[in-house]
Amino acid sequence: MTAQPPPTPPFRDPSLPFAERVDDLLARLTPAEKVAFLHQYAPAVERLGVAAFRTGQEALHGVAWMGPATVFPQAVGLGATWNTDLVRRVGEAVAKEVRAMRERDDRVGLNVWSPTVNLLRHPLWGRNEEGYSEDPKLTSAIATAFTRGLRGDHPTYWRTAPVLKHWLAHNNETDRATSSSTVRPRVLHEYDLRAFKETVEAGAVAGVMPAYNLVNGRPNHVSPYLGAELRRWTADELLVCSDAGAPSNLVDFEHYYDSHEEATAASLRAGVDSFTDHGTDGSQIVARVQGALDKGLLTEADVEVAVRRQLSVRFRLGEFDPGTDPHADGGEFDTPAHRALALEAAEQAVVLLKNDGVLPLAPDARIAVVGLLADECKLDWYSGTLIHRSTPLEGLYERFGADRVTFAEGVDRVRLETSTGAFLRVPAAPDAPDLARGAEGALDPALLAGRTDLPPLTTDAEGTELALIDWGDDVWTLRAPDGRYLSVADDGFVRASADQPGGWVVQETFRLEPHAGGHLLRHIGTGRPVSVAADGVKVADADPEVFRLVVVERGEDAVARAAARADVVVVVAGNDPHINGRETEDRSTLRLPEHQRRLLRAARAANSRTVLALVSAYPYAVESTALPAVLWSAHGGQAAGIALARVLAGDVSPAGRLPQTWYESDADLPDLLDYDVIGGRQTYLYFEGTPLFPFGHGLSYTSFGYADLSTHVGDTAVRVSFTVTNTGDVTGDEVAQLYTRAVEPSVVRPRRELLAHRRITLAPGERAELSFDVPLDSFAFWDVALGGWRLEPGPYDLLVGASSEDTRLRATVLLEGTPAAPRPVLRRRLEAADFDEQGGAAIVDRTKEAGDAVTPAVGRSAELLYRDCDFEDGVTEVTARLAGEGTLELALDGGPVLASLTLKPEEPGDPYVYTTLGAGIVAEGVHDVRLRLRGPLRLAYVGFSG
Repeated sequence: MTAQPPPTPPFRDPSLPFAERVDDLLARLTPAEKVAFLHQYAPAVERLGVAAFRTGQEALHGVAWMGPATVFPQAVGLGATWNTDLVRRVGEAVAKEVRAMRERDDRVGLNVWSPTVNLLRHPLWGRNEEGYSEDPKLTSAIATAFTRGLRGDHPTYWRTAPVLKHWLAHNNETDRATSSSTVRPRVLHEYDLRAFKETVEAGAVAGVMPAYNLVNGRPNHVSPYLGAELRRWTADELLVCSDAGAPSNLVDFEHYYDSHEEATAASLRAGVDSFTDHGTDGSQIVARVQGALDKGLLTEADVEVAVRRQLSVRFRLGEFDPGTDPHADGGEFDTPAHRALALEAAEQAVVLLKNDGVLPLAPDARIAVVGLLADECKLDWYSGTLIHRSTPLEGLYERFGADRVTFAEGVDRVRLETSTGAFLRVPAAPDAPDLARGAEGALDPALLAGRTDLPPLTTDAEGTELALIDWGDDVWTLRAPDGRYLSVADDGFVRASADQPGGWVVQETFRLEPHAGGHLLRHIGTGRPVSVAADGVKVADADPEVFRLVVVERGEDAVARAAARADVVVVVAGNDPHINGRETEDRSTLRLPEHQRRLLRAARAANSRTVLALVSAYPYAVESTALPAVLWSAHGGQAAGIALARVLAGDVSPAGRLPQTWYESDADLPDLLDYDVIGGRQTYLYFEGTPLFPFGHGLSYTSFGYADLSTHVGDTAVRVSFTVTNTGDVTGDEVAQLYTRAVEPSVVRPRRELLAHRRITLAPGERAELSFDVPLDSFAFWDVALGGWRLEPGPYDLLVGASSEDTRLRATVLLEGTPAAPRPVLRRRLEAADFDEQGGAAIVDRTKEAGDAVTPAVGRSAELLYRDCDFEDGVTEVTARLAGEGTLELALDGGPVLASLTLKPEEPGDPYVYTTLGAGIVAEGVHDVRLRLRGPLRLAYVGFSG
């Protein structure tokens, strides 16, 4: 007899719906196997033929960390293109390279942790480079395009599964694992949630990653909004992946829970499905989950919910259907099309900020290209390794010819003399391989060690001339003549070994500390000074060397010489993405470092035709009045240099637009931890000052006219139409922008708010008619009096133009809606966080699971204002739900205190134990309610009766 083959299990049957197949596979897993799936590195289940699975593949602007890949412009640069079609194609190319790289390296994952949709609220945020814009509408438009490219167009199978980062209200690296963002309800719904919501609703998102920080006193990894908001936006199963180490932070740094079992259970119940902790070792997470199960903190059903979400993503990725998955045969890698797309993206990301006619450059111009970034193609923490490379100098050489271009980097050239009269010397290493950091790929590049195959520095009578660069905030790098940076490896020796500064802890930066008539050279990564020993130069706490800095040439002298001989000077300035503004480190100022300001002044003094080209991950406050032209580009990836050269030459008319406000000075900025964009008048939406360059700004080599504005208010949307005409002499792109403004708002509303935009290409004389259908709910705001959205009736301006400040057309429409009404405080209690205005207050967690309370900020009393509270025919009592210790005072309008409630617990204790206190009060009609909180008191809500 012939043995019959075993039947195909339902989870292997591609004809069945995914939900049935997930149910079948889930039923076949043992409880222990289900628990093991909760770690980032889910192990294989060999008895079922289920492979191991890893969540998380970085792919922000190209495949990162896994070796060579196509490198596109930084995310903020993609945002500056304002081009959703382009960004979709970039996402598609990245996804195809993920698939292709996975074919040869199964460490490459298909669950990509990208894009970052945190709003660029504050330009000093260290991770500004990772976001798209300060505006939620533009951010969601770009993010939606990128995720659609990552997902692919197949109706069933996804090319990759994108996860949005970082949920929620995350814009500071300073104390990022312990700081709490106070986010009032209007800011939460109108600003921080919007970028996530509109992207998730578009249908190409597989999940989100919570951020390290807390929001309103509660860690994001136990955020109630994961269930109350995120998972209500789509019918798809969403996979929530923790950030690295964040599950442990709940106990180890935030001290929010007493035990890891309790913390892990709370995260899982809140909606975290995959735990990224302890690297590839899943044993500790497994033990914590099992411990939580044993203690009754979790049920097997809780575990199954999370595993189901992970399996749903794996089925969509085609893991169980290799015969029918259209993406299973691999992707495309470093193709001519990808190289051309990288160049197109870099060109479209260039923003012309100012031009008095010096650009484009004349074909026969003699050009001096100078500056610390003139011959650099910088990468950031989330870049792949370059296959192709183009610097501004190389791009100008290629475009204009090397005989017409001169170069001066502008570094200070120095020798370091020791106390014995000898000088630091970089030994020759002719046989050392030329290795780029991370070229071999690494699941965790933070673990990459410095090179030890090169000889350490020594001393001799002559020494080596080093390039000294001041990056600001007393952070310096030193570079040897062969281009390698001085670096410190695990053995403590100083070597010229790094191709660029980089790493999770940068080992190539130093401080020069005045000491005993000279300087200590302190290595920042280890905190130790440099010493000279018999076996070489090293960092050590004992016997620090006192160096005398011998300047061979000042950078500004070389720049001045080059500038004086040129027809035009291009100063390329900006940042190194690994220094002074990066993940783990916020910037301290908008100003360019003094070294680069010196170079700019020298160039300008030697040649009035000086162009400033800023290449940076974030905005700067620069003095542009005396400069005839200023451009900005984010770090543009592998094609950055040739793209900049083509724009300077006029081969491409620039059409990038600023995705965030450029402020004139640090004085215009709020505190980094002030997340109240409304009360703090932040971003272009509310900023009342004069920006250096406004949101949406960008110039062109041609000109555009706007005309024929028409509007029509329908039942569900407003149709806005207008024409744009190229009135200049060259073909160019224009980014037409549509904004609105409530003319007679009852509360503070944005000065103007982006509704829609479109990037179009027009030949000279060509005209295009553009139309936008704007949903009526785009004009609504979150009404704290109602606890929901409200479209306010009245007039709204519709503004059309080339930037948020350069509006060319205006029309006013009358919209119907729900009129403002007083707060019905007798029927709906006054939630503490639903204030209209506040001073000195912080929003905190009412309980560890859900809800908000208000407390005074440290060292202050809190003032809360609730407008137009309706006491109807009268009230006789006020009650307040309070925790902690202190006094609550109540007044109406600008009058005296009518009630004072003091909570004095017998023993200071649990801040989540609430007591209801009451007092008599006589009031009727409509009044503003003013509350004052003094002491470490938490107010949940106030109620009135009578």
